Amino acid sequence: MLNEDSMIQGAAPDIKYSSFSSGKWASASTAVPKEMALTIYVNNMELVTILCTPTKLNCLVLGFLYSEGIISSMSDVASMRVCEEDSLADVKLNKQGYTPPARRTLASGCGGGVSFATEMQKVESQITIKPEEVLSLMKQLNEKAELYRFSGGVHTSALCDNGTVLVVAEDIGRHNTLDKIMGECLLTKLPADDKLLLTTGRISSEMLSKVARMRTPIIVSRSSPTDRSISLAEKSGITLIGYVRGSRLSVYSHEERVTPPQK
Repeated sequence: MLNEDSMIQGAAPDIKYSSFSSGKWASASTAVPKEMALTIYVNNMELVTILCTPTKLNCLVLGFLYSEGIISSMSDVASMRVCEEDSLADVKLNKQGYTPPARRTLASGCGGGVSFATEMQKVESQITIKPEEVLSLMKQLNEKAELYRFSGGVHTSALCDNGTVLVVAEDIGRHNTLDKIMGECLLTKLPADDKLLLTTGRISSEMLSKVARMRTPIIVSRSSPTDRSISLAEKSGITLIGYVRGSRLSVYSHEERVTPPQK
């Protein structure tokens, strides 16, 4: 049985269940990821409700507002209050006359993602990386996925330079992990450009849009991209790398940033 000493933030321990194996039933307990519906208010107007894992909620809110073009820096935020108990985030902007975006797109990601229409940005960077470095970073990401190892059921993403994992986020929604990373970058004044984003989840068009908004030139996944994300990556100047597993990877766009292995 799990106890409080073994708890990890974002997990609900000691969940009872019945298991069937080899023709026999048994009772057991396990941990599962927590899920909440967080409603974001901007200037006293309801913007969106996001299904998420209750970790780094302040980063999630800031990153979401940034990725949707509602803020461009911390200077746009006059105040922010995040209350997990009440499942709400109340953000006040410095600019007057704010009107919530009228059009929104339901994202394909788990966790009930939503995205407001924003213009795709062109990403320019001279950064290059070797395949061996990509494989090493994915191994580091897997090692830092604490909530996943504890309870399963979540995605993990990280912002990295060529050799080091800098920021890690976990959530039931893969798109939420990118927003949490961007929000932490805003809070800590860590630039996201000229770096890499690693994720365990599928790369879809809304994920690629968030990467472009972050101005991060390389996105890496151990899973697959969609055809639309590959097209958007090519147009926006982003290197998209997928199926990073073991000693293998696949480059789908702007392969010039992935230097060939040394002979």
